[in-house]
Amino acid sequence: MGYTIAEKIIKAHLVEGEMVKGTDVALRIDQTLTQDATGTMAYLEFEAMGVPRVKTERSVAYIDHNTLQTGFENADDHRFIQSVCKKHGIYFSRPGNGICHQVHLERFSKPGKTLIGSDSHTPTGGGIGMLSIGAGGLDVAVAMGGGAYHITMPEMVRVNLTGKLQPWVSAKDIILEVLRQLSVKGGVGKIIEYGGEGVKTLTVPERATITNMGAELGATTSIFPSDEITKSFLEAQQRAEDWIELSADEDAVYDKVVDIDLSTLVPMAACPHSPDNIKTIEEIGAKEVHQVCIGSCTNSSYLDLMRVAAILKDKTVSPKVSLSIAPGSKQVFNMLAQNGALADLIAAGARILECACGPCIGMGQSPNSAGISLRTFNRNFEGRSGTADGQIYLVSPETAAASALTGVFTDPRTLGEAVEITLPEKFLINDNMIIEPATEAEMDSIEVLRGPNIKPFPTTEPMKESIEASVALKVGDNITTDHIMPAGAKILPLRSNIPAISQHCFTVCDKEFPERAKAMGSSIIVGGVNYGQGSSREHAALAPLYLGVKAVLVKSFARIHRANLINAGILPLEFTNEADYDDIMLGNEIVMPDIRKIVEEGGDVVIENKTTGKTITAKCELTQRMRDIILAGGLLNYTKEQSNG
Repeated sequence: MGYTIAEKIIKAHLVEGEMVKGTDVALRIDQTLTQDATGTMAYLEFEAMGVPRVKTERSVAYIDHNTLQTGFENADDHRFIQSVCKKHGIYFSRPGNGICHQVHLERFSKPGKTLIGSDSHTPTGGGIGMLSIGAGGLDVAVAMGGGAYHITMPEMVRVNLTGKLQPWVSAKDIILEVLRQLSVKGGVGKIIEYGGEGVKTLTVPERATITNMGAELGATTSIFPSDEITKSFLEAQQRAEDWIELSADEDAVYDKVVDIDLSTLVPMAACPHSPDNIKTIEEIGAKEVHQVCIGSCTNSSYLDLMRVAAILKDKTVSPKVSLSIAPGSKQVFNMLAQNGALADLIAAGARILECACGPCIGMGQSPNSAGISLRTFNRNFEGRSGTADGQIYLVSPETAAASALTGVFTDPRTLGEAVEITLPEKFLINDNMIIEPATEAEMDSIEVLRGPNIKPFPTTEPMKESIEASVALKVGDNITTDHIMPAGAKILPLRSNIPAISQHCFTVCDKEFPERAKAMGSSIIVGGVNYGQGSSREHAALAPLYLGVKAVLVKSFARIHRANLINAGILPLEFTNEADYDDIMLGNEIVMPDIRKIVEEGGDVVIENKTTGKTITAKCELTQRMRDIILAGGLLNYTKEQSNG
């Protein structure tokens, strides 16, 4: 039996375990990346481990999320990260150099290598044939210290692409179709692998758009073959030596196969408030548009913005629409400036933003009240834009540009002859915004610079014999990390200050939660299906930890958030009988007797509801390593124990 692309990379990097689906495997990690919203905490965690220098082939820290500096906090975090990088062997991408995933794709991603990043859209690297996985900051810190990355061996899903996209239909429409078919839960516990003749019609940036939004499927990662198209892209980036050919064996076995004929696809949109709420632009009709935002790690490549510039050339944005455009990297920005495309964007009335995440993470450009905003981004969760009742649609750059001109949803196929843009044979290479670390001889002389907003990682303690707690919150299905730990310009600067940021925890759902949980001392959270979908932000576990949350009891979890809860020492539980969800209410007093023994030995957890007198059971499916982490009080404690042992 042959291997899939992902299985080949996993096999080559396997440190512990066997490639048996559903079992724990540990992988050697070649590269890591962080961004500034998660990076400060990740580097505090790395420092706490006492490892003097990173042990990966390449670790890179990017400044791309918290670039709106309305106070000292973000600037202090950037200074801290830069000094840690200099001291500990990490490359530092300065603010203005671009979005982590776009820059990493251009300058560092390598086919056949492994990458984990403290950002859920790290799978962007799958567009170049790299096994790229989003993870919590603590997992990234462990990998930087030379530790393995543990995952449950995923199932393999092949998306078989045939045919060729019709004019004005884009890679964004491909991933929207995959989301339409599989849903935001359809990729949980799976790796999505793309194959078929249709793959050969897609450039690396187009492939990266697809793997980037694979995060919205809940997938472990997504990946494309590394072929002649990959080779051409790397040659154009002057990185020909990084190319290897990589494809699935002809007799590789997949757990599921999805067939998509590219020639049948049409322009689509993900409607509010979920990336899998898909309709065609034709079905939506000529609905009025108030704002258009083009950019993000999904659609800010040279190819994307050249197409947008061609559509806007010699035209003017509708007076009804505010159009903003954020290039994904300095490389893209420079090339647009040199070839005149930037002038075309400006002349049309676009507002040019810096090379950063910006509106995608709620950093500016919030739409008007109840405003309809078309965005080329990857998420449209309620409130994520910064406007509570904003109506956010996810569309392709072509649809976005066409609609910006007309002021209504516009199918780009109505524009006439399609724009033909080809990738350059040689990209502009200038890495002057990437700072190399100090040498080993110099590192001891480097001082780490800390601002007053930077607080230590929350302390934890080993699991007690029993848990006695009250229900501090009860929520429904598809709770996202944006619900748990909101983003935006007001809250993101507090990412390095867990006590302060915890005051915003779950306030989207219940403004009283932080105060209530703190007053309870020990509490649990009850939730529904797909709890914790979305971002990899470990703050969605660290803030509840700080507020005294001991366990989260839900119908099902999203992968990264469940891992982050375990890393924080919070017990992840799932209802044995989902109907029991209805019998637990806010404020109920809960007892889990002998919980430490149950975690040690395995088996269902007995939950006694002292308020109602009812007893239920919950599943606590943990590997031996996960049990040890929970018992130790979290991954940081566990890692220290292992190092001292």
